[in-house]
Amino acid sequence: MSNCPDFIIIGAMKCATSSLHEQLALQPGIFMTELKEPNFFSNDEQYNRGMEWYLSHFAPAKPDDICGESSTHYTKLPTYPQTIDRLLQHFPNVKLIYVMRHPIDRLVSQYIHEWTEKVISVGINQAVNEYPELIAYSQYSMQLKPYFDTFGQERVLPVFFERMIAHPQQELERVCRFIGYEGKPVWDDELNAQNVSTERMRQSGWRDFLVEAPGLKQLRRWFIPKSFRTWVRSLWMMKKKPELEPQQIEKLQAIFDEDLATLGSWLGISLSCKNLKAVVKHDPRDWVALPKQEAK
Repeated sequence: MSNCPDFIIIGAMKCATSSLHEQLALQPGIFMTELKEPNFFSNDEQYNRGMEWYLSHFAPAKPDDICGESSTHYTKLPTYPQTIDRLLQHFPNVKLIYVMRHPIDRLVSQYIHEWTEKVISVGINQAVNEYPELIAYSQYSMQLKPYFDTFGQERVLPVFFERMIAHPQQELERVCRFIGYEGKPVWDDELNAQNVSTERMRQSGWRDFLVEAPGLKQLRRWFIPKSFRTWVRSLWMMKKKPELEPQQIEKLQAIFDEDLATLGSWLGISLSCKNLKAVVKHDPRDWVALPKQEAK
């Protein structure tokens, strides 16, 4: 059989999945797809390309490599409702890695991303009311429940962004044990951080042509001062991190605390918006051995 995924990083969006993808790709004997987010099982336009197209991304892997891909669209319910059925049909034994972070931090990071992509143009407090996916993608137990029901919790590895930042080598080793890697993984501290949201700019074709086009490099140096080029770039950058109003924070905490209580029950710890960062940073956990019906 052709090379195929042994594991998939299924999300969550804006939780350093790109960094984990790149760190795994550096390890001998682990192959990660060059296209970081194939989104094959989630997006209809990708799925319609067929399994041959999907497997072609694993073709460069060596026969003994452990193969993986990363597609955060796989945990974007209710946006992509067919993901799990499609994944089960083709790869029922695949292992799944789910990266989480403080749900409000993740929401803010997604808002910044969507603003730069021109998907959202309103302020963050209005966006929270108008774009329900901002909340949904941070409801981790809601996103995970169908994976538990379908694949079993033993096939899903929980990873927290906050702990991965505090203890990167330990978390990389834990991920590698989960996927069956027998080598000694090494976290590369020099690998550039991926997807720094606050440094992202809104898309603009003509700006990129004037400021970024390689063919105009020398002309820019001759005729356009660097200070002016920097100013032009700044016009498309978010000036400061968006701030949620107190009443909006209170509303979000109530929603996410309910979801985190369920998540914490699966992990055997008490989780809330208030304590999540401290708890997960110092307490690595896998799912407790609950009967499947309790995990539901």
